[in-house]
Amino acid sequence: MSVSNNFLRLGVLSALVGMSLGVWMGANENFVLRPVHAHINLLGFASMMLFGLFYRAFPAAARGWLPMVHFTLSVLGFLILMPSLTLMFLGKPFFLPGMIASEIMLVGSMLLFVIIVFMATMKKDEAVAA
Repeated sequence: MSVSNNFLRLGVLSALVGMSLGVWMGANENFVLRPVHAHINLLGFASMMLFGLFYRAFPAAARGWLPMVHFTLSVLGFLILMPSLTLMFLGKPFFLPGMIASEIMLVGSMLLFVIIVFMATMKKDEAVAA
């Protein structure tokens, strides 16, 4: 299982969902879910595509358990946050604890990504200096 390919696949699927939601909102002139549309495009499309491209550019960074934890937290957090956020903006905050947990997952996944990027780029810098 390629972390890079999985992030790239989820990124383009998120773009499709985010754009479709935008078209639906425009066609219905109902923009209540615009924050959900923005989050799908930013967290789903932009972030996941960038994660995938990073792992493609630094294949050694995609090895081991840390990238898998990053992937799992990113995907679970995203998949829990989007319906929770949707329900909240529709006035039905049934899953507020889940939304809070998903936000913590997403921040945790970004923290892991920061660690992965720093580790990978430091190794690259050391290889260039040698």
